Amino acid sequence: MMVDGQIKTATRIVRRTAEDSVQHVSADICVVGAGISGVSAALEAARLGRKVALVDGLPALGGQAVNSIIGIFCGIFSNGTKPYQFTHGIATDILRDLGNAGALHYRGAPYNVVMYDEIALSRWIEEAIRKAGITVILGAVLRGVVMDGRRVTALELATRYGDVRLSATGFVDATGDAALVWQAGLPCREPADGTVYGSQMMVLEGVDESKYPDRDKITERIRDKAPEYGLIRRDGFAFIHPGRGTALVNMTHVETPLEPVAASAKALEGKEQADRTLAFLKSEFPEAFGNAKVRAYGFPGIRQTRWIVGKRQLTVDDVRNGTKFDDAIARTAWPIELHDRAEGYIWEPFSDDHVHYVPLGSLTPPDADNLVAAGRCIDGDLAALSSVRVMGPCIAMGAAAAHALDMAGTNSVHDIDVKQLQARLHHNLESKVYL
Repeated sequence: MMVDGQIKTATRIVRRTAEDSVQHVSADICVVGAGISGVSAALEAARLGRKVALVDGLPALGGQAVNSIIGIFCGIFSNGTKPYQFTHGIATDILRDLGNAGALHYRGAPYNVVMYDEIALSRWIEEAIRKAGITVILGAVLRGVVMDGRRVTALELATRYGDVRLSATGFVDATGDAALVWQAGLPCREPADGTVYGSQMMVLEGVDESKYPDRDKITERIRDKAPEYGLIRRDGFAFIHPGRGTALVNMTHVETPLEPVAASAKALEGKEQADRTLAFLKSEFPEAFGNAKVRAYGFPGIRQTRWIVGKRQLTVDDVRNGTKFDDAIARTAWPIELHDRAEGYIWEPFSDDHVHYVPLGSLTPPDADNLVAAGRCIDGDLAALSSVRVMGPCIAMGAAAAHALDMAGTNSVHDIDVKQLQARLHHNLESKVYL
């Protein structure tokens, strides 16, 4: 501080006291997890006029969509050459605003995925949350959940700046690992046998787009050459973002354990795999990747680890048959994409007219009245979850969670009028806005 031309360097001595130990925050709806499903839930709840708190363990918003550099919106549109939009709400806002900014690339049929610039998405999320007046608590570790009978009443959070006790009327578990449900002592599911692998994503720059090889050539070469480069996975992609000289690369498989020491070790292993992948691309396709270098590594990308036990479990037969549940709240047509082995994964696509649905019962633990899950920790079998854990249905699930808690108020989400909920969500269930 400068006073009368002199620099003042005074300090004071402080000491932590018991009175300073816990900060109290209250909200109508608390969302734990600031990935795409949690952001959708928080913004939808705020638009409903609710006081919202959004909590995340990372020091930044966006979850995997931003920080793991997923880079692709999947499951927002139907399959085929005449796609229509399955999911609306913030999905429509994001597509509009990032499209206007030139930060999207539509890849077209058969799956109609949309590539996005992760920095643009990050800033969109941050500004949307800020303008909505949502209370944000970042870098917060969930240490405990306070229950009163069938209701969650408060969360106990630890941050580097001190502890927080967050009270709310309703709660959304959008953590991806069912951390809130788990800490509440409610039953959860984990894979019984084997591992569902995650990926270490990276963005390359300095790619020569004009020399980019066909994806099938990359896949064929990696199957033949993987042992030579020490690569674990024998497939994957390196998608070019046209006009930018960048490529989004997903060619790794990494275990994602729910144990701190092992998880940290696997995070380092993932980057080593990514480096081997870059060496493969530079050596095998030098015209396209010879001058490429890593612009960014994502955080470890996680697919399926732990999820809730809901009133209803979504099954692979429900997905294949396109079962339209009486309590449906979201839809998609994304293939079954089960990464259950290190060298590859199961890919089971659907026809152009296929639609499958997510029931509200898969979002609601039966033993809690004011708790709704959203995103990849809803109840489903391994294969079913692999087809609904992508961006489109996750956005729709977040919106459904917000509306269910808004309708329940101080009562139970199990007693709300489902038809009224579906009327609120009709754009995500019935409308056909063609791309």
